[in-house]
Amino acid sequence: MSAPIVFIDGDQGTTGLQIHDRLRHRTDITLFTLAAAERKDARRRAEAINACDIAILCLPDAAAREAVDAIVNPAVRVIDASSAHRTQPGWTYGFPEMTPGQAERIASARRVTNPGCYPTGAIGLLRPLLQAGLIPGNYPISIHAVSGYSGRGRAGVEEHEGQDAVNAPSFQVYGLELAHKHTPEIQTHAGLAQRPIFVPAYGAFRQGIVLTVPLELRLLAPDVDGARLHACLALHYADAAHVRVLPPHEAGVLARLDPQALNGTNDMRLSVFPNVEHGHVLLSAVFDNLGKGASGAAVQNLNLMLTRQ
Repeated sequence: MSAPIVFIDGDQGTTGLQIHDRLRHRTDITLFTLAAAERKDARRRAEAINACDIAILCLPDAAAREAVDAIVNPAVRVIDASSAHRTQPGWTYGFPEMTPGQAERIASARRVTNPGCYPTGAIGLLRPLLQAGLIPGNYPISIHAVSGYSGRGRAGVEEHEGQDAVNAPSFQVYGLELAHKHTPEIQTHAGLAQRPIFVPAYGAFRQGIVLTVPLELRLLAPDVDGARLHACLALHYADAAHVRVLPPHEAGVLARLDPQALNGTNDMRLSVFPNVEHGHVLLSAVFDNLGKGASGAAVQNLNLMLTRQ
């Protein structure tokens, strides 16, 4: 039997380049991309996507929708790394550790939508706690996250690594209108009854994310504290290969969080920081925005899908 053909559509951007780099030496698949002269040829792209077994789309949202619309071969399976289909019916959300059975659903799916980088951390923290009833669905959630500048794609990389890099800002908070496109995705897949407040930022480092969610214990049930929140997350991810919940004795000695700590991996580290005196708890996630937040997640989903190819 010949190796499955995996077509990367859009392998020139930050996510596509890293996916290509992670797959290019593998012998269990036939990796295919278009030559530069063919990348904007709609007919050639349609031919390529209909001739593959699994297509990985690393495209802007509109182009990703066009690529999916061009599929007429029912055997073609898709991993979409854009945000075009993350809340759309008929698409399987590509976060294998999110809920029991999610990895199996991804393995057998025809259409998989890769999670966004920020939502991976927010949903990874919140979904288990909401499912367990430790956080009510109507809790007023606020999320703050700082990503490396590669989260902006080519524009961010050029700004910080191009000719005018000396003028690049060291830190910038954005999304001040509180309408970031990842917010509906977070609300939907975390299981929140109301829209969270999400405030993102970029730092002057290439990749990596620190995401935090503060909680007030007075707004939770009387028996919910930092220990219970930690125990819930630890149980949920006990068998997860790529998500680790930091034990309390390790979290307790931390003075800071490094967004670059897991760069180059497909891992995510979750922590719970309680302040008993003030009744506050801080939840945190650290991961690579181009790893577990993008290319690593896509390859993890591809590996699951290949078990059913």
